[in-house]
Amino acid sequence: MREALRVLATNGLVKRMANRGYAVRQVNLSEIEEIYEVRLDLEPYAIATLADRDAPPKALAALDERWESLNPAADSRKGEDLAERGASLDESLTALIVNEALIHELNAINERLLVFRMIDFGSADRIESTCVQHLNNLERIAAKDVNGARAAIHTNIEDGRNIVHARFKDALAWAYAGL
Repeated sequence: MREALRVLATNGLVKRMANRGYAVRQVNLSEIEEIYEVRLDLEPYAIATLADRDAPPKALAALDERWESLNPAADSRKGEDLAERGASLDESLTALIVNEALIHELNAINERLLVFRMIDFGSADRIESTCVQHLNNLERIAAKDVNGARAAIHTNIEDGRNIVHARFKDALAWAYAGL
């Protein structure tokens, strides 16, 4: 919980008010869409670059093992843990490219999207599909399949964006209905 509050505060979404608790800044859907648009440009580039180069097999195998070990049906992890695991995969893959500017930008995006990625992991089905997508992406990178890797990460990002978009709209409808 403290980590989530730190991330929210870092991104200007939450501010601690003395003797009052926390104030939450309103986030609009266009801000989220803009971040996902940037992500849709940077991550496929990063993944395609990595697939085009010789990615260290041991590093890919370690990442593969980490996602293989996740059992969506039995896993009781919270959305924050899974969101951090997804961000960690992105950051680990990007680090293999050794492009500090790209690493910095993707880390900043991951920090800003952490809360929304936690929403993305709201169901066992989504956890399972994310695992399959990440494992497929790792396979495409290992096979040096640039187009396949680009398509795999694009699907993963779009699926996440669609879920966050739908949940955001549901929350707004719920708030306006006064439920």
